[in-house]
Amino acid sequence: MCSVFHHGRGSVQRASICRLKEKIKEDRETEGADIISTVEFNHTGELLATGDKGGRVVIFQREPESKNELFSQGEYNVYSTFQSHEPEFDYLKSLEIEEKINKIRWLPQQNAAHFLLSTNDKTIKLWKVSERDKRPEGYNLKDEEGRIKDLSTVTSLQVPVLKPMDLMVEVSPRRLFANAHTYHVNSISVNSDYQTYMSADDLRINLWHLDITDRSFNIVDIKPVNMEDLTEVITAAEFHPHHCNLFVYSSSKGTLRLCDMREAALCDKHSKLFEEPEDPSSRSFFSEIISSVSDVKFSHSGRYLLTRDYLTAKVWDLNMESKPLETYQVHDYLRSKLCSLYENDCIFDKFECAWNGSDSVIMTGAYNNFFRMFDRNTKRDVTLEASRESSKPRAVLKPRRVCAAGGKRRKDDISVDSLDFTKKILHTAWHPTENIIAIAATNNLYIFQDKLNSEMH
Repeated sequence: MCSVFHHGRGSVQRASICRLKEKIKEDRETEGADIISTVEFNHTGELLATGDKGGRVVIFQREPESKNELFSQGEYNVYSTFQSHEPEFDYLKSLEIEEKINKIRWLPQQNAAHFLLSTNDKTIKLWKVSERDKRPEGYNLKDEEGRIKDLSTVTSLQVPVLKPMDLMVEVSPRRLFANAHTYHVNSISVNSDYQTYMSADDLRINLWHLDITDRSFNIVDIKPVNMEDLTEVITAAEFHPHHCNLFVYSSSKGTLRLCDMREAALCDKHSKLFEEPEDPSSRSFFSEIISSVSDVKFSHSGRYLLTRDYLTAKVWDLNMESKPLETYQVHDYLRSKLCSLYENDCIFDKFECAWNGSDSVIMTGAYNNFFRMFDRNTKRDVTLEASRESSKPRAVLKPRRVCAAGGKRRKDDISVDSLDFTKKILHTAWHPTENIIAIAATNNLYIFQDKLNSEMH
């Protein structure tokens, strides 16, 4: 089953860090403001939030009445839309601050309201999403329009009552966390203590308390004294799902560092370093670029790490630092095209990755609106396409196959030379407990539900 939603509006940027020798480089392009830049399910999977390059957040809600209907299961509809960030200008640095939403993270629900964090390059905001379906009537000192009555006209007292009204979803800003990042924020992660969260930029990671907006604690700082000595940048960071003292961050050199906040206030010295030795025979001009980790995610169990670099997805065991437990080739057929991908800057694209609810299957995006799934138990994999053709109700996704240059082509195979590199799936999310996935393809959001095992081949 599939639903497709279209974001609409206009203008913005793309920032890309880590060229050769890892000097910080900003690559800004003017693109449509409706291009989706992040996708995130909440902890129950009932709500799904997307952010776009125009600073807007759209929240989708799963229809309650559809849960028991076989073919309507997983039906999501727009719940609320609000403007999270506006374009700003830093006058001290003569720098434009784009409104693009880099990340959204939900807080676990504690009461009837929902809370989420959203961030652009510099400023993180905490939003409250609540419902109102009743309104008070019968005030003693105010009339029906809310104006104060003349006290001389009040001759009797009455008890105000709540009257039913049409459901209204209210989104209000509760906290604003600003002025803590010199470089672009690439990650935010809520801690398992539900009181703190961290935000990471290219060179630093800060720890915040959700109730304190005027200060944060710097827990990682890799900025060298002389910026000419800079050799790597932070690309992603995430807290452990169960242990509030542990977090991991990835770098543009392809390494992962697990840190323990109990060891020291500043976690510049890691507890564990996960790094795969490079094969000297396969080293090339592009080795450093394609080894940069674009995303890192803890498994739900907390035992494994999932990372994505340009060509592969890797699963790491926290107890084994020397090499990944599993390596999955996402689109190895692009290895012969790295030169042209470097020329058109696609080689700097940052693909995200996701676990399913049981940590048995992983998912990540590719080009041509393709996305890949890998079953860790059976070692089977599948390539699927998010397209308008597959977005009809009850449509079944057909596995796709890309034929490498010079290889034998079968019917329905797609040649690597005919792939559209402007159509890319960078952002994906998996429902925390069910086989429902959300795929962001440029300015379209696809929501698929299917029996996963029947798709594997």
